[in-house]
Amino acid sequence: MDWSLMDIEIATAVLGLGLLVLGLIVPHNARRGLGWLTVLGLAGILALSIGTWSHQGSLYGGMYIVDSYSTFFKEIFLTAAILVTLGSMRYVDEQVGYQAEYYGILVFATLGMMVMASAGDFITLYLGLELMTIAFIILVALRKTDGKSVEAGIKYVLLAGLSSAVLLFGLSLVYGLTGTVNIIRIALLLSRGAFPPVLILGLVLLVAGLGFKISAVPFHMWAPDVYEGAPTPITAFLGTGSKAASFAVVLRLFTAGFSGVWANWTLMVAILAAVTMVVGNLVAIPQTNIKRLLAYSSVAQAGYILVGVVTASPAGVKAVLFYAFIYVFATVGAFTVVANVFAQTGSDEIRDYAGLSQRSPLSAAMMLFALLSMAGIPPLAGFAGKFYLFATVIQGYPWLAVIGLVMSMVSVYYYLRVVLVMYRDEPLDPSPITLSSPVALTMVIAMVATLVIGFYPGPLANVTDLAARSFFVLR
Repeated sequence: MDWSLMDIEIATAVLGLGLLVLGLIVPHNARRGLGWLTVLGLAGILALSIGTWSHQGSLYGGMYIVDSYSTFFKEIFLTAAILVTLGSMRYVDEQVGYQAEYYGILVFATLGMMVMASAGDFITLYLGLELMTIAFIILVALRKTDGKSVEAGIKYVLLAGLSSAVLLFGLSLVYGLTGTVNIIRIALLLSRGAFPPVLILGLVLLVAGLGFKISAVPFHMWAPDVYEGAPTPITAFLGTGSKAASFAVVLRLFTAGFSGVWANWTLMVAILAAVTMVVGNLVAIPQTNIKRLLAYSSVAQAGYILVGVVTASPAGVKAVLFYAFIYVFATVGAFTVVANVFAQTGSDEIRDYAGLSQRSPLSAAMMLFALLSMAGIPPLAGFAGKFYLFATVIQGYPWLAVIGLVMSMVSVYYYLRVVLVMYRDEPLDPSPITLSSPVALTMVIAMVATLVIGFYPGPLANVTDLAARSFFVLR
């Protein structure tokens, strides 16, 4: 076996273990430098993944697949982890503590996502999923003296356990009917024709279990409470990395493994995408808490990404990859602003963002760029992302594209409500909101990426096209 195929995962595991060991031997007052060490380590691993882009293959008879598709998703996870770490240094030092535990477990959550993206069979998939989920449970409840954080951790562990049980039951049914846990072999068996009706039950359970992970309606009810109670940087990582990893699994399972029966499921997925977009956007309108508003916005974003899954085509996979990447910058940028404002005002209420443009012009600009990008306003990156998504269904499901466009316009309303508070209203407290260097750097990176990809989507589109085609070649 070519162990160099797992260089990225091995390096990530070593980094996570090293951070935990350093937490045991480094004095407490010297642990603030662990954030920068984490950023440097993750950046090095990201550079390694870019350098090994063309190194493809599989391990253990197809249990672990390394292709451009999985490598691109790993780069999404690493990018999100770097930005979250950069933007959370001050928040962790002042609000959370436990620097070594926080950064170490965050790295292990990233490792779990990587395993999910490369999983070639059910066992590997489930191991990666549980590694990610357990790491997030710890991170969500890390502020053990905060009642909301503890409540969010309890809700997340209960609902995550339930969804994992449902998913595992569905996987066991598919294994019992096909006699294999290998995703490619399952595809070969199903392509031969007839399949027992019980397989439909297994697929329904898989949709339910994965629907929780991507926070699709009606499996989204955990998202607002967990997003509100979790430490804000972890909320950002939940909304980007975890969601991207879950979509990597959705595509690998349904587009590759169940391609033989996918024609029977496209309408159901299209309806699920439409309902998710509608509910997420409409329920976001009356929210007064910025984290709950962004939580329901995240639900709506899951609906948009599901549009790319409907056709199960190279164009659809490309659109999912493209949108998942640009979504990282908008979401992490927005939650970085939320974390920094909370650290200095102690509030997540939208009304307390009054006059943010005067108190912190960079924070207000970052929030403006992030919200308009998520709404799909040109020339920001979100417009290009939604264009690629809706273009995949305009022929077969034009009504779905229309619903997506209408809901994007609806989202403009509640996004602009936040913008008006920041730029129109006078601040109750005129004192400036300071930005630490890592926080300012995170915002600048997110804004520049959102603008550059919006104006020049071609290079990223070419890379995602290559990744999507490698996915179908190895299928």
